[in-house]
Amino acid sequence: MDIEPSLVGSAERFKLDHELELHEFEDKFVIKSLQSPNQGFWISRRDGNINFLDGNETCSGSPSRTSTIYGVVGTIRLVVGTYVVVITSCKEVGSFLGYPVYRVMSMRVLACNDALKFSTGQEKKDEAYFMTLLNIVESTPGLYYSYETDITLNLQRRNKLVEGWMSKPLWKQADPRYVWNRHLSEELIECKLDRFIVPIIQGSFQVAELKLKDSHAMVTLVSRRCNRRLGTRMWRRGANLEGDAANFIETEQLLETEGFRSSFLQVRGSIPLLWEQIVDLSYKPHLSVIKHEQTPLVVERHFSDLSQRYGEIIAIDLTEKHGEEGQLSAAYAAEMKNVPNVRYFLIDREGNVQEEQRGVIRSNCVDSLDRTNVTQCYLAQKALNLQLQRIGVLSPSECISMFDEEYGKYRALWAEQGDEISLEYTGTHALKGDIVRYGKQTIFGMIKDGMSALSRYYLNNFHDGIRQDALDLISGHYTVNRNSLSPIGQNGFDPFSFLPVTSALIIGGLTATTLTVQQVGRNVHQYVSTAICAGITAGVMAILKANGRQFCSRPRLCGLL
Repeated sequence: MDIEPSLVGSAERFKLDHELELHEFEDKFVIKSLQSPNQGFWISRRDGNINFLDGNETCSGSPSRTSTIYGVVGTIRLVVGTYVVVITSCKEVGSFLGYPVYRVMSMRVLACNDALKFSTGQEKKDEAYFMTLLNIVESTPGLYYSYETDITLNLQRRNKLVEGWMSKPLWKQADPRYVWNRHLSEELIECKLDRFIVPIIQGSFQVAELKLKDSHAMVTLVSRRCNRRLGTRMWRRGANLEGDAANFIETEQLLETEGFRSSFLQVRGSIPLLWEQIVDLSYKPHLSVIKHEQTPLVVERHFSDLSQRYGEIIAIDLTEKHGEEGQLSAAYAAEMKNVPNVRYFLIDREGNVQEEQRGVIRSNCVDSLDRTNVTQCYLAQKALNLQLQRIGVLSPSECISMFDEEYGKYRALWAEQGDEISLEYTGTHALKGDIVRYGKQTIFGMIKDGMSALSRYYLNNFHDGIRQDALDLISGHYTVNRNSLSPIGQNGFDPFSFLPVTSALIIGGLTATTLTVQQVGRNVHQYVSTAICAGITAGVMAILKANGRQFCSRPRLCGLL
């Protein structure tokens, strides 16, 4: 049964080659298709120019290395050189509507920067910083793709595509906002290398097979992260002036059973106001709503875009209603309107549409992670019960929670998805994951949450600035211009480089104070030493507190909006 009856026709479905061969020569990189040996291209290591293989290329000697790669992520031009990102290993993780889906396990950056040796000192310094950012990109989590179908479109949108759409190159089929490597693919698109352009999503892809009475059901959970405001937890909050929200993710729960295919969509995203929470070494940095004359337009643009894509909106705000979160929540409530009426999408065995989802639930908390995961799992479970009852797998009095083993598999899907989305935004697993997985908080879960909270503190303060730069670079929010001023400065004071020294002074001061206090009873002169050590420690801590923002890792390439 084909769920896309309107797409059936004489046109052949477009497929990408799933294995490529990389030949590394002294002057070029050659990439060939193993399925179609005449298909390929080469990239000059001197200037990064891309050329088709035509059989007349001359290569200086044998390649120094030959290896198998599994896709070309894209290219990016920096101050001097061009860099090619390729997939070096992948893993099949399931299927989407019958087509295999793969997770990127590792990537490699190929440098075409022979001209670097002729560059100035500042250019070399800038290039080294950008190359550091690309090294961070190599370990990006949660990347998924398919060689045979586009996975950026949900079931309902796919069902409305015109005849012949599936014969187009995958990058033309894809929704640009959910293509993680959209910016990196631009040069490949210009060179018309359609067979080598792999649309990749960032988010999560989880699959579970359930046995419910006499029926087998496949549940697929796909989360697609929007690329319009990519960022890290503290450096991308709220929305930009265009209404694009940070951490905006579309999550589709797809059910396939008894010849039926049913989909339920939810979205999440940061509160679409202009607000910030700049790290300053404190555990919970000050949260402030930015007063701006365009704030009403920002909210309007955000919800107008949602309405055009999904229909009517139910907005669920899970932020606390007191303190600074309460002020943010009140500002949000004052700017928005919600109109409830949401259903799911259902296609029968013959491919006929039985129901359409005419709206979407938009959930958020401050991070749109932990509390949001719990809420979305609850709503999705309710939708799944209705879907199974509507199809006839379950009776009106039955629900999935009555099947203990299968219910555990289902909750595990949402727990794994929550962890993966959290890793992408914060660098740690989600909090409250045991509530999603087991329906209650456990001692082990509380310990794990505590460790994750400490890890978030460290990463937010001392690592996420450079990670934000990496995301701004590969998403195209920052474009390298050789003629512009250096983004990392000529010289100047770098407070972050002094943090290890100040940390050592605090730890040493506390240790020395403790030791001298223990000696006070034996030697009155130790009072002076104790006072000096304590004074130095207190002074250093006061300096850190007063200049906390200056000692944190900060982005250098782009502003907050």
